[in-house]
Amino acid sequence: MKQNRLYQNIVNKIQEDIKNGIYLVGAKLPPERDLAQQLGVSRTSIREAIIALEIFGIVEVRLGSGVYVLKTPDDLLPQPQNNLDQNIHPLLLPHLKEEDFITPFEVLEARLHIEPYLAELAAKNRTTAQLEQIKEAFLMNVNDNLDQSSDHIGDRLFHIRIAEASQNNAYGFFLKYLLGQHYTDIFSRMRTLYTPEDMPLRSQFEHQEILFAIQNQDAIAAKNAMKKHIQNVINIFSRKI
Repeated sequence: MKQNRLYQNIVNKIQEDIKNGIYLVGAKLPPERDLAQQLGVSRTSIREAIIALEIFGIVEVRLGSGVYVLKTPDDLLPQPQNNLDQNIHPLLLPHLKEEDFITPFEVLEARLHIEPYLAELAAKNRTTAQLEQIKEAFLMNVNDNLDQSSDHIGDRLFHIRIAEASQNNAYGFFLKYLLGQHYTDIFSRMRTLYTPEDMPLRSQFEHQEILFAIQNQDAIAAKNAMKKHIQNVINIFSRKI
């Protein structure tokens, strides 16, 4: 039997509380901080659970107000799966499987640890051809933002090209898999809820800083710029509702 993930245990607990009348339909759930303290878990795990409950229509997240109960669940919710119907860059498709699932903050934490090092390696090891590929991906990112694209293919490709420029195929494979996880239902909904309007442009400027450091073969600057970029994404998705 597959063991439940932490967020799934939280989902089940909140469902049981709703079914037992602790939280009535129309009522507002306690703030994330309070739920985290009650259950002895992190706020990010609470957020992932709340988004899962919203995907299945049990609660509604109202930004600036809170989380409200919409209905009483009949059964325990299934685990959200990867949504493979969206526009996914071909580089990511081989690294996605329906049964695989990593939560958004697990993905971002892993990226925070690995991608600064990849940017450092890329600055040291990139070839001229690979630098051109990174630039092309950055320009795609710029055009995506101008077109108000929702699939962020240029953004994903920018990070993939940097991983490839590290000259370590294992890192490239691993990063493609992590980026593929951005297309899960929970990650997509979290992005919809918590992405401010100026986030794509902010990310573009941060990408430009990373690109310049790699172009100048400044490994330390590339590492620091990438770390700042990923941490900023985490901070945005962790901000208070």
